[in-house]
Parts: sequence; structure tokens; C-alpha cells
Amino acid sequence: MNDVARLAGVSHQTVSRVLNHHPNVREDTRARVLSAIAELGYRRNSAARALVTRRSSMIGIVTSGSVRYGPASTLVALEQAARSAGFFVSVSVASHPTPGAMRDILETFMDQSVEGVAVIAPGREVADAARAASGQVPVIMLASVPRESGGPQTICVDQELGARLAARHLIGLGHRDLVQLTGPDDWFDAQARVRGWRAETEAAGFQPRPEIEGDWGSDRGYEVGVSLLADLPTAVFAANDQMALGLLRAFAEAGVDVPGRVSVVGFDDIEGASNFYPPLTTVRQDFEALGKTAIDVLVAAIRGVTSDPASIPPELVRRASTGPAPAL
Repeated sequence: MNDVARLAGVSHQTVSRVLNHHPNVREDTRARVLSAIAELGYRRNSAARALVTRRSSMIGIVTSGSVRYGPASTLVALEQAARSAGFFVSVSVASHPTPGAMRDILETFMDQSVEGVAVIAPGREVADAARAASGQVPVIMLASVPRESGGPQTICVDQELGARLAARHLIGLGHRDLVQLTGPDDWFDAQARVRGWRAETEAAGFQPRPEIEGDWGSDRGYEVGVSLLADLPTAVFAANDQMALGLLRAFAEAGVDVPGRVSVVGFDDIEGASNFYPPLTTVRQDFEALGKTAIDVLVAAIRGVTSDPASIPPELVRRASTGPAPAL
């Protein structure tokens, strides 16, 4: 920094202000400092800075390692939001998230002087381990479950509302013979989507078919689609877009008109959903808003401020895979 200051003809303090984006620096001075930084190839020493400021600007993220769309997109959104907030991230994969494994991960994070930890918890095992291991630094949990007393703050997209929007859309189109192809029953998101589906259909005053359990994969969607051919409902709500893709293939191969004979709704609005055939009606999750909210809550906790954000609302995206119920 002294070398940069000498080349730019400014004080060491001015260089520090430029590096820390301080507003009280004249633009021509800022330009000279940035030019000197570029000429000298200066890079800030993060380790030395942490020793001086007692801040690492590092956030730890724990993920289960699932490549499924929701957890993977949540990880990307968290990293981008953390970077925008001026933090770096250290990611650890908990393939077997026992309380002991989570403690080991947190110990590693403590060695890196992380200032807070975000845990992506798709199921009970990760959530329980996160609760058991929290306490050394602020911890938040991205999970579709209410916050437990004394446990980490939880942030999520409103999965129940998303399922209600799907059911409401189909009911509004006149469908009464409905079925949900669910996600795995040990996933929080899948459980919430079942609750929302049941609540909305019950409020409408009728009983849909029993749910069929899925596994998030398109192969399972195809398998279920084939099994439904013998007794088709008029509409299927698939709890994610990948299973909806499998359903559409099964119906297409059998010559079943979508949406003329059966409507299909997905969940997530994955990239390419608008190019399914037919283009898929689905529930969009705003992962960018989820990541930003989670990082805002974590940064506030690092600064000693407790916040209680509302869940992120999803959005129904209407496309050509749904239409009025057929007259049977």
C-alpha cells in the first residue's frame, strides 16, 4: 500500500479509503490510486487485513452435496449474494451430516475465522445436525421449516404457497380429477408442497386422488406417467420440473394430448422449462431473492442484529401445458 501511495502521490490512508470504497475521496484522486494499483499489480493481503481488523469477511456454507435443482441453485444464489455484500465463501459438503460431522465442519470454519455460517438443509438430518452444532458463530438455515426456539434462523421460499398456486390454477380451469406426484417424503420442500396442495384442494371442497411419491428425477416422472395411462386424471401436479418432463414424455409417446386430455404443472421453473413440449406451466422460485435475504439476515446477525424475514413468495408461470378440464 505504501508503494501504491508513493506512485499515486497520496497518503497511505487515502489508498485505504479507496480500497474500502470510502465516499469521501475525490474522483481524480480515486482514479490515480486505481491506476497505481493496476500498474503495480497490487493485491490486498486478506490474512494481514483480518489480523488488523479482526474480520475475515468470510462466510461458511454447508450443503448436503445434492445436485438437485433447488439445493444447487440455492448454493449459487448464496455465493453471489455474499460476494455482492463484500464477503468470500468457504463451501463444505456434508454428505453424511451427523452432528459429529457438522461439528467437524464448523471447527474447520472456525480455523478459517468465518464470521457466520449458512446451512442448506433439504431434510431433517442436515437440520438436526445444524441445530446441534450451532452456537460458536451466527448460523442461519435455509429450510422449509419453522424456526425452533433457540435454534438457527430459517429462511425459505414459501413452498406451501407454491403448491397452493398450482392447485388453485388447475381448480380454476375446472379440473376436479387431480393427483400430485410428490418429492421424496424426507425432504422439507416435498412435505410443504403436499401440505399446500391438500390445503387448497380441501378449501375448494373436494378430495383429489392420493398422492404418488416421486424422487425428483425425470425417470420417475416417466414411470408414473406410464402407470397413469390406464386411468388418466385430468391434471397432474408434479412437485418439480424434472418429474414433469418425464410425465410429458410418457403422455407424448402414448398419444395423450397435453393439455387437451390432461394438464401438467411443474415446480421450480428450471432453465429450459419454456422449451418443454408443450411449454411447461410451473411455479417459479426466486433463488436470487432467497440468497440475498439469507445473506442479509446472516450479515445482520454478525453485526448483532436479529431479524425475522418473511418467506420468499413464489410465482405461477402459465404456459401451454395446462388448459380447461376436458368434458368427459
